[in-house]
Amino acid sequence: MTRKLTHITLGLAALAACALFMTYQTYGNLDFTIALRGKKMVAFILVGIACSFSTISFQTLSQNKLLTPNILGIDSFYVLIQTLSIFVFGSQSLSRATSIWDFLLTIALMMSLSTYLSFTLLKKFKQNLFLFLMIGMILGTFFNNVSSFMQVILDPNEYDHLQGKLFASFSNVKPDHLTIAAILIALICLFLWRLAPQLDVLHLGNDHAINLGIDLKRLQLMTLFAITALVGISTALVGPTSFLGFIVANIAYQLMKTYRHKSLFLAGSLIAILLLILGEFLVEHIFSFNTTLNVIIEFTGGCYFIGQILYERNGNKRWK
Repeated sequence: MTRKLTHITLGLAALAACALFMTYQTYGNLDFTIALRGKKMVAFILVGIACSFSTISFQTLSQNKLLTPNILGIDSFYVLIQTLSIFVFGSQSLSRATSIWDFLLTIALMMSLSTYLSFTLLKKFKQNLFLFLMIGMILGTFFNNVSSFMQVILDPNEYDHLQGKLFASFSNVKPDHLTIAAILIALICLFLWRLAPQLDVLHLGNDHAINLGIDLKRLQLMTLFAITALVGISTALVGPTSFLGFIVANIAYQLMKTYRHKSLFLAGSLIAILLLILGEFLVEHIFSFNTTLNVIIEFTGGCYFIGQILYERNGNKRWK
């Protein structure tokens, strides 16, 4: 009953935030404002759901609540793809290309490489999370270094164009991209929702899950494919949002205090939507666009991460 009440409270808070964001300071132009802000609202919902489902599932697979899928260099690989495309083809050629195919190609590349790398690393280093973490960070550093090398020798105008694509932006989302992303995210989240009972069992540990009849390798491969697909879609849609998944997943664990993934997925999605809307509200109406939503997410996530480490260091235990 307490969890249902928490879900209802989060849902009402998210609806209230949506209503505030859509109607605040419309100055009598409600139809125009709703059309302008509606695109952002849909992007908030899609990215929030994708981050929640992907991060919670990944933390279950890795058996660690401090890791996110981005630790495997997915964001850095996105930066590499964007830098390489402009370095090879130029921004003018890309602007003439069909944006839908560019969007789908970016998703396909991120899904393919990320699934291969994450499954390989998880298989080899599942008993040594330190090595798992370190290799993911090394890959991310490698992708960043290659991207930085190409960015240094880019034409300044091309570099300017590139920078606009490398920061999370909900303002420049294209409606046709939203439609495709909505369909893909809905299908993948439905797939993870059906896998939720098996992921619940995985909380007991890999050995216990195998003894209870779970095909561990198959479950890991299917879940990792879904995770990397969600991260790839959300990153290709609005850009990197590294800390968002970490924040919403850990807040969901603390609020729900359950191992059931369906409950965690729902709570995490509502928390993510709420945080994104409130963050954008701060950017537009409090900071007057002097900062970006990405900066607020990274700053808040970094402070929350440090707080979690200090909390455990003082001998406190989080819910597991």
